[in-house]
Amino acid sequence: MGDIRIFRIDGTEARELKGSSVALEKSLQIYIEKNLEPLLGITFLESEYSTGKTHGGRIDTLGIDENGFPVIIEYKRAINENVINQGLYYLDWLLDHKAEFELMVLRRLGEAYEERPDWSNPRLLCIAGDFTKYDTHAVQQISRNIELIRYRKFDDNLLLLELVNATAAQSSTMLSSGSTGPSSARVAPTFSEDLARLDVELQDRFEVLKTYIEALGDDVQTKVLKNYVAFKRIKNFACVSTQRRGELAVRVKLDPDTIELEPGFTQDVRGKGYYGTGDLEILIRSDADIKRATPLILQSYESN
Repeated sequence: MGDIRIFRIDGTEARELKGSSVALEKSLQIYIEKNLEPLLGITFLESEYSTGKTHGGRIDTLGIDENGFPVIIEYKRAINENVINQGLYYLDWLLDHKAEFELMVLRRLGEAYEERPDWSNPRLLCIAGDFTKYDTHAVQQISRNIELIRYRKFDDNLLLLELVNATAAQSSTMLSSGSTGPSSARVAPTFSEDLARLDVELQDRFEVLKTYIEALGDDVQTKVLKNYVAFKRIKNFACVSTQRRGELAVRVKLDPDTIELEPGFTQDVRGKGYYGTGDLEILIRSDADIKRATPLILQSYESN
């Protein structure tokens, strides 16, 4: 796996902090659950959730992420524990109990969560002190959304989360500017349909933007949703949607108070019902706007 080394540089000599990946304690699971949103972009729902007498299981953590996808989190506590197969077992149970999960979301979040969960990309997160090469190879052979996250504890108050591997299942929502398919039953067009309606110049502009974002790092994941495209590492760092005037809107996770806002280019969207996540919105109307936007997108990528 990747070799992460952290040094303290507040003195004249660099001092390496020694990381620990001992068996994951229950206290760390509790801490992660209490901080799921800032750590992983996930809203906490339940801990140690029983799957009933017939199934005979207990899901470590259940949540729903910032894009509306149901999430199962399993923690690998022992070296020989097969947490991936165990998580897949629970993921199958979840897909057979959608109504139970949706009732849980309604009970826990109520009106704070306006839309139903998106079942096109349910996620399995496996958190462990380390993974073997056999673990990473195994998840690459499985057509499911599985993410392997390694943790390290440094001193008494530092926690590192590293995305080791991520695989994506084939989504029912395709990003294509070709055929849109029948849409008479939909209230509003999807992102892919909106993109297909844009002129060729705007479609090319989106492809340039998408190519730039995906090239920021090997850990970038692209998730095509109904109303926007989310680019994420462990959490979203950029979301792209189309506007009625034929513009592209990019929401990034930067504090608008730290940015010199430019009317017609950047705006503070805190508390506003725009598609995607992030408090700063960038409007792309030209190729020059893409060039102006890249430093802000890069800053969001590096900070998330």
